[in-house]
Amino acid sequence: MSVGIEPVRQLFRDLQDEIEARLADLDGEGAFEGQATSLPHGGLSWPRVLQDGANIEKAAVLFTHAIGLSLPAAATDRNPHLAGQPFQATAISLIVHPRNPYVPTAHMNLRFFLVGSTGPDRDLHWHFGGGFDLTPYYPFTEDVVHWHQTAYEACRPHGDVYARLKANCDSYFYLPHRNEPRGVGGIFFDDWIEGGFDASLALVASVGKHFLPAYAPIFERRAKMPWGEREEAFMLFRRGRYAEFNLAVDRGTRYGLQSGRNVESVLASLPPRARWTYGYKPTPDSPEATLTSRFLRPRDWLKVVDKSGD
Repeated sequence: MSVGIEPVRQLFRDLQDEIEARLADLDGEGAFEGQATSLPHGGLSWPRVLQDGANIEKAAVLFTHAIGLSLPAAATDRNPHLAGQPFQATAISLIVHPRNPYVPTAHMNLRFFLVGSTGPDRDLHWHFGGGFDLTPYYPFTEDVVHWHQTAYEACRPHGDVYARLKANCDSYFYLPHRNEPRGVGGIFFDDWIEGGFDASLALVASVGKHFLPAYAPIFERRAKMPWGEREEAFMLFRRGRYAEFNLAVDRGTRYGLQSGRNVESVLASLPPRARWTYGYKPTPDSPEATLTSRFLRPRDWLKVVDKSGD
């Protein structure tokens, strides 16, 4: 297969439909809404958002195919040689903010950039990026192990890359101003071209296809667990950390804002509610303290068998 935008674009559109349908099923009552709109220089933006559902407070599954004259600075900071060149980019990005604090927030982003001239003397640059990660509030060891085991299975047919992609995820989804990870990680990659276009596309497709098997069983296990004001208050506090990462650290948010896309779509990943409590410290040995003491640190989750954290 020659390098091109269309097979990637179709993969992401198919994933959008598949994931949207399954999340609506997990919620049980809500429906996704949103309209496709054309972009200024060509391409398509199709945000799909579910709000105020029975089990999901907010979920967004966003598809974009953008055509532009030059990349935003957020995309060229690490690749300055691509500045000022025409490009096409396509991506799927999704976020799930559940109602029940025992259900983790989950995120996935997959993207593809094709940069350079398309004329007869074309000099094209391309690369993939993305991954998925999990942000629990009241984590369970079996859930986190399942998440990472499924991430490993997504990588396994494509070489010995899981450990590297996990380390990338631990490094990227980190709040330096808090000196803590955002969640329990997953897999993450940038500027991916290894093995050529076909092999890279196969890896991206595998990651996309493994998101629902990684997340849906956790959601179904935890969505009916009883919870009260204490658990909800802690979830909202931790959502504040999530918002901090997206607004202060995330390159994807900067890219979206710099590209001139609809601000509502760019910020759709933010939680619908969050709180900031000055100087909060969890009670020692409490379930809330367990999050930071046992889970918010890099670990080899494939080797964790102890269920005492449950």
